[in-house]
Amino acid sequence: MDKILEFGFILIVDDRPENLEILSDTLTRAGFEIAVAIDGESAIEQIQYELPELILLDVMLPGIDGFETCRRLKSNSVTKDIPVIFMTALIDTQDKVKGLSLGAVDYITKPFQEEEVLARVKLHLGLRSLTKELAKQNALLKQEIEARALAEAALQKLTLELEQRVMTRTAELSQALHNLKQAQVQLIQSEKLASLSQLVTGLVHEITNPVSFIYGNYTPTREYIFDIIKILNLYQKHYPTPPPEIQEESEAVDLEFVLEDLPKILDSIKVGAESLYNISVSLRSLSRVDASNLLPVNIHEGLDSALLILQHRLKAKGEHPAIEVIKKYGDVPLVECYPGQLNQVFINILANAIDALEEKISHEMDSGEQNVYKAESLMPTIRIRTELDNEDSVIIRIIDNGPGITEQVKQHLFEPMFTTKPIGKGAGLGLPICRQIVEEQHSGRLTYISSPDCGAEFLIEIPLHQPLISCRVEQL
Repeated sequence: MDKILEFGFILIVDDRPENLEILSDTLTRAGFEIAVAIDGESAIEQIQYELPELILLDVMLPGIDGFETCRRLKSNSVTKDIPVIFMTALIDTQDKVKGLSLGAVDYITKPFQEEEVLARVKLHLGLRSLTKELAKQNALLKQEIEARALAEAALQKLTLELEQRVMTRTAELSQALHNLKQAQVQLIQSEKLASLSQLVTGLVHEITNPVSFIYGNYTPTREYIFDIIKILNLYQKHYPTPPPEIQEESEAVDLEFVLEDLPKILDSIKVGAESLYNISVSLRSLSRVDASNLLPVNIHEGLDSALLILQHRLKAKGEHPAIEVIKKYGDVPLVECYPGQLNQVFINILANAIDALEEKISHEMDSGEQNVYKAESLMPTIRIRTELDNEDSVIIRIIDNGPGITEQVKQHLFEPMFTTKPIGKGAGLGLPICRQIVEEQHSGRLTYISSPDCGAEFLIEIPLHQPLISCRVEQL
């Protein structure tokens, strides 16, 4: 408790009394000192008198909202280093990325969970303490370097020692920065998976109910209609000359065609219902987070589910040709993995391949090369291959014939927040998260082969059986 009280007070900014009460009680019981503000402007004014160690800031506020409040705090040299944690009921990833780009360090989702609030507050207070300590060490280091420069001629031995200290402390600072970035990426990944699971579970529920209704009523409806058709045929057989009124109505509705086409329509309804059912199964498979349970799964089902979800992006659109998918699945046994996380990797890499092909198609269309795709070898294509490697791991290859990856992009491809996509279409987190899932969660490897104008090939290598160490999946 004494260590907690070493921190200054925490400022809570929220216009809802019930939220202020919950957070105040939670943090006070944990030994923190707190202050409160009910809007962004009063919070900024209050901070001028005494700086808090951390700010819990609601996104939706009267007057200036949380985003504008955060922007003003970060533009002020006095308050720019105070960690800001947004509080919101929103689950939109773009809103979260917007908040992080403004300088916020984290998000807390409403309704509040006491353990989560305390864990995140303690995490970022600890990081702030570490940052201050690093700043002090850097200041001391700078003084030592200046002293070394003044005494360099007479103190050569001391110079060597100081150089070694510079290298050591720089490495420590780099490692601390790397750890911070990894923590942020893992946090975003965890929240993204949780949001996806919640969204898709609701969507699957909404799809399953009407599909079950249609499919459940299909069989009796088909039987009833065929019974009616049978009776109509008997009437036509035994009463070949109906009254004029019936004869005229039969000709008006083209009864013969209706009786012939009605079974076909019923079969089409059945096909549509089965297709919707398959989509709901794929969505359910893709939404499985399975964060703490390794399961033996058929990776081909995960790949097929990912393709089904992305099917709308593979179809032809106007003059843009369809993207052909060629699958060559090998004889691969069940793979022990976290299915939801691995499905996320498949979707991300396939979506990137589609993005690359769409970019190439648009560029060539703009250049007037409308007939470039008449040759089969030039059709936009994604190839998916699976194979065993040394009987102990599986390799998944996802290959496209898009524009390829430039040398400049290769240098930053797996860096968090790096993206070549326009603002709003990519946050630069997809491939870093994919590498983390494959290499850290599955003890595998994620690599690629590419050169400009020659497409790209991503290789996912996963062991068939996870080593015992994999049971220690780290959760935030």
